[in-house]
Amino acid sequence: MTIGILSLMTLAAFEAIATATAMPVVARELDALGGYTWAFNAYIAASLLAMVIAGLTCDAIGPRGPIILGIGAFALGSIVSGAAPSLLILIIGRAGQGIGSGAVIVGLYVLIARAYPESLRPKAFSALAAAWVLPSLVGPLVAGWLADSVSWRLVFWIVPIFVLPPMLLLLPRLAEYQGGAPNPRARQRVAAGIIATAGLLAVQDGLLRVTALGFLEAGLGLILILGAARVLLPAGSLIFARGLPTTVMMRGLIAAGYFSAEVFLPLALVQVKGVSITVAGLALAVGAASWAVGSFAQSRLSGSTDRSTAVLVGALIVVVAILTLPLVLVPSVSVWVAAGSWALAAMGMGLAIPSISVQTMRLSPEADQGMNSSALQIVDSVLVVIGTALIGTVYAHAVSAGGATSATYSTMWFAAAAIVAVAALLAPRMRPIAA
Repeated sequence: MTIGILSLMTLAAFEAIATATAMPVVARELDALGGYTWAFNAYIAASLLAMVIAGLTCDAIGPRGPIILGIGAFALGSIVSGAAPSLLILIIGRAGQGIGSGAVIVGLYVLIARAYPESLRPKAFSALAAAWVLPSLVGPLVAGWLADSVSWRLVFWIVPIFVLPPMLLLLPRLAEYQGGAPNPRARQRVAAGIIATAGLLAVQDGLLRVTALGFLEAGLGLILILGAARVLLPAGSLIFARGLPTTVMMRGLIAAGYFSAEVFLPLALVQVKGVSITVAGLALAVGAASWAVGSFAQSRLSGSTDRSTAVLVGALIVVVAILTLPLVLVPSVSVWVAAGSWALAAMGMGLAIPSISVQTMRLSPEADQGMNSSALQIVDSVLVVIGTALIGTVYAHAVSAGGATSATYSTMWFAAAAIVAVAALLAPRMRPIAA
């Protein structure tokens, strides 16, 4: 079963990285540069709603249905995306991929919680993180070669070819893990999921406009998200109540700061330092292996141990690493300083993110494991999108004023570090009062 879980995660990681690499070629060939972001927005929005439904389904009948249906939806979405003759069909295919990805990741989290004893869960979540290492290293190279030398369509079609073996490995075992009673608030949670999805799309679209009307749209979207969060997240999450609520929110805060910084790192290296895209990509690739190192370190801790200290240390490492990024923009400083800084940041993430997952499962009754697993994924997706979009407005303003400079990128990185610093300050609240 472990081989099946890791194989699925590896394939999902490869598809995510490969698609991001090939998407500029896809947009150019489909004459869809104007709608470029919607290929990503559709994926994120669809995955958000799928996470809500998958969490409810896992708690009611077990992880078997979400995993199997999620694999099917992901494969079908990949096939449709690869065959897309237009942007509209590509968006539909990407939405299918998002539905599948959201359902599968929640199903796998619940499967780990139910199939592995508490003592082995840290190692299981560490293995999930390690499954991203190889795709992170070879994914951009393979996808770039396919898109440039063969066809970008193969980037989408290659994963469905390999998804059947891991599914066959998992199928015989999935039936062992059943759910309990249906959630009495299921309809309310699905409605909240739809509202949150609409709000997220409004935030993404509004902040891209960089106009007064756009900011109004984004503000309304944020109100929708906050309203839905009161239903979708553990009670007290928005006020960082001790224990599970803060634990879930930590996932989104740390991820928002880290990925907001990462998005603009290659761009800064290319525009300010003048390096090639390949070199900029290599500077990021070292982070994959470093993330695995941090994840391995947390796996040595007991599954029953409180993880707030591990998350605090991981968050502080990420803060320090991001704060050193502006140094690379100094003309006399080597570009490989960025690689070192990012390796350090990724190691901090490897220590913090699996620890948050372990703490969430430790504090969750079995009947709520699906709901709380989906809450982790939801808050991650929503806060990463909001954080990246907000910090991205600094870049958009700079471009409209004549172009981004070293000061622009430094400002964005300081803002990203501040988000993670807030998480570090709140980390002690992950520990329940009773503990």
